[in-house]
Amino acid sequence: MKKALLFAAAGLLSLSTLAQAPAEDGFKFTVVKQNPITSIKNQASAGTCWCYSTLAFLESELIKAGKGTYDFSEMYIVENTYYDRAQAAVRTHGDVSFSQGGSFYDVLYGMEHFGLIPEAEMRPGVMYGDTLSRHSELSAVTDAMVAAIAKGRSRNLQTDPDGNWMWLKAVKAAHEVYLGKAPETFTYQGKTYTPKSFFESTGLKASDYISLTSYTHHPFYEPFVLEIQDNWRWAQSYNLPIDELMEVFDYAINQGYTIAWGSDVSEEGFNRQGIGVLPDIEKVAEEAGSDMAHWLNLPAAQRNVTDKPTPQKWVTQAERQKAYDNWETTDDHGMQIYGIAKDQNGTDYYMVKNSWGKTGKYDGIWYVSKAFARYKTMNIVVNKKAVPKSILDKLGVK
Repeated sequence: MKKALLFAAAGLLSLSTLAQAPAEDGFKFTVVKQNPITSIKNQASAGTCWCYSTLAFLESELIKAGKGTYDFSEMYIVENTYYDRAQAAVRTHGDVSFSQGGSFYDVLYGMEHFGLIPEAEMRPGVMYGDTLSRHSELSAVTDAMVAAIAKGRSRNLQTDPDGNWMWLKAVKAAHEVYLGKAPETFTYQGKTYTPKSFFESTGLKASDYISLTSYTHHPFYEPFVLEIQDNWRWAQSYNLPIDELMEVFDYAINQGYTIAWGSDVSEEGFNRQGIGVLPDIEKVAEEAGSDMAHWLNLPAAQRNVTDKPTPQKWVTQAERQKAYDNWETTDDHGMQIYGIAKDQNGTDYYMVKNSWGKTGKYDGIWYVSKAFARYKTMNIVVNKKAVPKSILDKLGVK
């Protein structure tokens, strides 16, 4: 998975000033509902959106719970997760891929098993004099190391006197060179913590959260392991009909919760300027008064489907499934949904915090139409309290 004003008291982003686009964009958004988020981050050239989006989601959870504003270290969770993934790759002889990607569950699992630390204790890029992540060289080193063991012919991997794999020590050393060595203890707001005790002090619990999806190749209202490469821990998601999944989106936001959102962002309707739409191409062509056949055959870059509000396509459950089965919907990117807005035509959008820095028309915020989310959502993670009771009852979840 792969992107202002501060409230004086809490250091939160005030996004009311970001609600309207510059005139040349063609969009004018009105905020319907928005929930607090923390500052925009930049994952830079690292495939760590899964960690940025989930920690952003958890930071908002703590704000809602009245615990104040936190800024957790992504690199701490990333480094520990990579160690686990390397072992999984070796134990499965390479059938589990070793890569930079991951899932929301990696963070939920990680905080309970590894703990959490503040961003100030382990920042991206510090080890090579930068303020951003540059993981291509790190991957070149560690991917080769893990592949050599996972695909090798050795039947007797060397261990130290305590039985620990020597190759894993080498992988850990490489990660510490590029990402830094995690502190065993640190001081935060005048108190000394370990990563575990710091996590415990937040009151966060992985069991408070649920992953939801919507596909027809498994029964509805039952959990299943979502078949994507970066779900290497084989975490389960509960399966809902698409209309009920979208009901959760709106209910959660209106109840003051945010959403960790996994989506495909490779569509021509998702641009780098802060817009994500699913145009109804035939209706757009008709409204443009153009020759439809000619317009539909234009290269995507010439259609300008993200220049202004257009009619949106409302896909069926079957269309969602077909896109997933044909690899047209893939596990591209993790983000955080925190609000609802409308454009000047009354079309509904979700307000999305990305992790690509303060880029685009809206300084790192995206406006994604509900139609796009309906089609391209892979899965979401929400607080169980953010799910309507009628849906939880169908799932058998307390």
